[in-house]
Amino acid sequence: MAFLPEGRLLVTQKSGTLVIVGANGQSISAPLGGVPAVDARDQGGLLDVAIDPQFATNRRVYLAYSELVGGENGTAVARGTLNATGTALENVEVIFRQLPKKANATGHYGSRLVFRPDGTLFVTLGERQSFAGEAQLLTSQLGKVVRIRPDGTIPPDNPFVSQGGNAAAVWTYGNRNVQAAALHPTTGELWISEHGPQGGDEVNIALAGRNFGWPAVSYGCNYGAPIGTACRIGGGTHEPGYVEPAVYWYPTSTAPGGMLFYNASRFPEWQGSLFVGGLAGRTLWRFVLNGNSVVGQEPFFAGQHEIRDLKQGPDGWIYMISRNAGQILRVER
Repeated sequence: MAFLPEGRLLVTQKSGTLVIVGANGQSISAPLGGVPAVDARDQGGLLDVAIDPQFATNRRVYLAYSELVGGENGTAVARGTLNATGTALENVEVIFRQLPKKANATGHYGSRLVFRPDGTLFVTLGERQSFAGEAQLLTSQLGKVVRIRPDGTIPPDNPFVSQGGNAAAVWTYGNRNVQAAALHPTTGELWISEHGPQGGDEVNIALAGRNFGWPAVSYGCNYGAPIGTACRIGGGTHEPGYVEPAVYWYPTSTAPGGMLFYNASRFPEWQGSLFVGGLAGRTLWRFVLNGNSVVGQEPFFAGQHEIRDLKQGPDGWIYMISRNAGQILRVER
């Protein structure tokens, strides 16, 4: 979901529809026209939505989705202009396609969209489930975070731009399946959370050029291993060259699904906190930070909601999508 300037919400639905929810939560529009066709199998579909930082003047909307082309699929990003009546996207164009596309793969698309203060766009990309080894290859965009300009061109200061090809867009690598991302409100740095295998979900600070180790090392275990710590992939502790996570879950997964830094006044005692939602974990986690270090944590709604997305509303409350309830919820006092 993404808030429009006047408080309404753009909301994606997995099957491929984009709707607008009224600011009072009481109305849902008809599906908007102009949305690209999506490959809505398994984990695929219409995924993230973001509005341009200059939306007030250009009315541009960005969509991440799973795209099928010639029997192969992958994450794609398109942008279009929301028309004056709010009923359709116009002048829609695809600005990014994850490469290489894969056949017979319908999972781990990643797909979060986050604009940087300089106007460039981060796109998180999963390793497509059956192709874990490509997360370590800069010749592939699987298991990466990429950074592009709003028109899809490559910023010249990307860390691997000199290598050209698929590497030019890469910002970080060694990621598994990044399904949540947010900018730190003070430092402007990108923080991401990604799904581990069996345990080993991570929150990472995604600085340029960092390698987060997947699939060589993880605090999680391979699926089917006995629950515990003895089975950690690569021994768990990250070797030199791989970056340690800021937070990780073990021995079971929470499956992080949404993320925000809180900086509004409704909850002054929470200012500066990092919130991460859990899908499988059905919990809203609040992490207390001291700089870039996590010094405390607090769970909310344990066992209740599979949290797909989190946003701080323009009214200062916290909004979350509950996948199992099929609802957008507002967290108030």
